[in-house]
Amino acid sequence: METLTLRRWSAGDLDLLRLANTAEMTAHLNGVETEQQLIDRSERYLRLWRAGEARMFVVEDEHDRPVGSIGFWYADWRGEGALEAGWFVVPEAQGRGIASGALRLLIDDARDHRGVRRFLVAFPSVTNPGSNGVCRRAGFELVGTFTEQFRGAELVMNEWVLDLRKSSSSS
Repeated sequence: METLTLRRWSAGDLDLLRLANTAEMTAHLNGVETEQQLIDRSERYLRLWRAGEARMFVVEDEHDRPVGSIGFWYADWRGEGALEAGWFVVPEAQGRGIASGALRLLIDDARDHRGVRRFLVAFPSVTNPGSNGVCRRAGFELVGTFTEQFRGAELVMNEWVLDLRKSSSSS
């Protein structure tokens, strides 16, 4: 397995969002975003980190090359505060276990920075076998599905949850 590191998202990382903003990469997210939406998202990552409400990272390989992004933000899940995780790996780096490795690192970070929040949740599209497999391999439990508006259209998502208070032996 590759050695990966998580580096805090910075203002200079907008190009990574542009690399991931293709029809192929956003097929399970109801499509691409506009340039302004990408700029707004990068600025939101920075603002929420400064406010202590999110921790967004660039995933770097052993050569310090950016190969994706991963992070978590405060969310409400089933009536209680939780951390919601999201990630992507650029196409040329997919299939090498990078998302799974980065999620293991993120889980460790979430355990250290969860505050009173007990659960880490993730909501990949039901049509995204890669991200659903990443959740399964990381020890998340599939607890349901739901439909929500996302980027202007309905999206059916699996509901995965990981109890951050439990031992990390399964991840």
